[in-house]
Amino acid sequence: MAAEQSEHERDMQVLEAELKRLEAEYNMFFAGRLPRPPWETRTRVTGLFKKFDRIQNTINNYAVKFRFQTLQSRLTSQIDLWDRGLRSREEGRAGGPFAQQPKTVERPKPAKDRVIGVTTLSDPSQEMDKVQELYTRLVEARREAGQEGVPFAKFSELVKKQVGSLRMSGSTEVAFRVALKDGKVAFTARAMKDGKDED
Repeated sequence: MAAEQSEHERDMQVLEAELKRLEAEYNMFFAGRLPRPPWETRTRVTGLFKKFDRIQNTINNYAVKFRFQTLQSRLTSQIDLWDRGLRSREEGRAGGPFAQQPKTVERPKPAKDRVIGVTTLSDPSQEMDKVQELYTRLVEARREAGQEGVPFAKFSELVKKQVGSLRMSGSTEVAFRVALKDGKVAFTARAMKDGKDED
């Protein structure tokens, strides 16, 4: 009798494992990771449940009977759920028990108008720490505005050109400003003479 009971308990373990596998395959199908419903697995699993259902009246172990009935009701409710999900999909309805929640694309909030950083340069090649700091501010501002960064080499070349051309017009220093205006990055250079803005 003990051998018979342990055999039925083994049957329960098999049924539970097969049901879990079927649930996993349906989850993969509804998530779009399987091209079609797992009909073969479902037919095999329902067949195993029917086979055990036919012999359960001959079993005297109430624990095994209870476990089987629990698994059987779980299978029945899952089949009902899967079938409703398939109907929704076939009818082209967005709802249904397995409807994918629309992914909410988080749009960057419009950046507030403000000055991110100001630096004055007279000789960028001798003031690389200031150029680096200005570059960091620019990258931060661009990221906040939802734009990609710019390569440092390109940026430092631009700064050197700006300083060179403004110094040729008589400026001793050039003030660079990184600001956000109307959600866009404004990068400006102004000529300074004796530490004062020339405007």
